[in-house]
Amino acid sequence: MTSTEAESVTPDTAMVDAFTVSGLLDRYLLALDTEELDDAWARTLFTEDAVVAFPLSRHEGRAGLARWHRAALENFARTQHLNSPAVVEPAGDEASLRANLVSTHVHHPGGPGPELFTTGTSVTGTARRTPDGWRLTRLSFGLIWVDGVPPGARG
Repeated sequence: MTSTEAESVTPDTAMVDAFTVSGLLDRYLLALDTEELDDAWARTLFTEDAVVAFPLSRHEGRAGLARWHRAALENFARTQHLNSPAVVEPAGDEASLRANLVSTHVHHPGGPGPELFTTGTSVTGTARRTPDGWRLTRLSFGLIWVDGVPPGARG
């Protein structure tokens, strides 16, 4: 290893990479609650080959990812996603992450049951350094608990 290579991977670099990857998850979750999700949004967060997997649905590829999210969110009047700090483990140009998430979904008036549908999930994922910066390659949400009635169910 040359001195230049040794200098390029320092504890400070790993910390910056971890902070950046953690920020991708934060930006993703906040955007679900507050932003217009479009293709430009998806390009700032995901690689072209990204996979997002929820317990009941999955999307592969960045193409159509924003539309897929919008369709899911239309089931609710509002949402709020609160995540724990992500534990990120950088390894060169790739990184893994994990966090906990509480998602509160507010049903539209006259919805299927109580006003709120709330879930607790574990989040795992991976990210890759690209020419445009770090991007998420995979997010997977594992259901831990549920309170309330999901869309499409009867109260």
